[in-house]
Amino acid sequence: MTLNPANAKINTLDFACFIARLTGSELTVLSFEPLPAAKAPAIKAEREILHFEKKKNEYISDHLYEHNKALFSNACQSREVNFSFCVFTTRSPEAVIVETRFADLLIVDPEIKFSGDQQGLPTEFAKELLLKSECAAILAPYSFEGIDEIILAYDGSKSCVFAIKQFTFLFPELADKKVTVVQVNNDEPDKPIVQEQRIRQLLNTHYDKVHFETLNGQPAFELVRYLIDKRKTFVVLGAFGRNMLSNFLKESTANKVVSTANLPFFISH
Repeated sequence: MTLNPANAKINTLDFACFIARLTGSELTVLSFEPLPAAKAPAIKAEREILHFEKKKNEYISDHLYEHNKALFSNACQSREVNFSFCVFTTRSPEAVIVETRFADLLIVDPEIKFSGDQQGLPTEFAKELLLKSECAAILAPYSFEGIDEIILAYDGSKSCVFAIKQFTFLFPELADKKVTVVQVNNDEPDKPIVQEQRIRQLLNTHYDKVHFETLNGQPAFELVRYLIDKRKTFVVLGAFGRNMLSNFLKESTANKVVSTANLPFFISH
């Protein structure tokens, strides 16, 4: 999981620890060294947020960095999660992306950034990680209460079925959850589920409760509207592919669904 030590988020930790416990995995925290104190402004406001001390800008003292790191370590231990830190000396998405080459999954904080300017959600740093990660990625929710349902965005494409299989192989522990396959028909309102018998057969092999729904309209917009009122739901976005994912992450769409729906989004790679 990614961590900005100047702006540590307890919600991302809660979700990451849930995933680690669910799969019996070690949690690797991808963190970043503080900027040298000489580069920091003369006045730096501090405040306590969710037990983590936070800076209003990108500068953070060595003391505050170690303080937040220790709090994060204690939080992992209290949740009975094995963890380790991987600390980068540069604050670039490329450093994280190289690390993902040897990982199974990347969990991204939608608010991660290293400047004080206002940004939409996900931030530009988070978007780049989601698009370029070399392993599957999850955009973490703001708060997390568990998983009751899995929604699979579906269009019958190669990338879509790959995402479904990748998600299923990574999370066999979720086999007892309700699975909803959502197909959005753009040009053909009455279009049946693509290869319904075959995708149903695949899913029934792994899940106990599977059903299908169709929506009509522009895919990204209709999916956002469908997800707005969902809770305790895991969303798999493999049907979007690279181009559609880029469109989905545009501020006008992504900001609305990320800030309103408050759901984890799985993105295959």
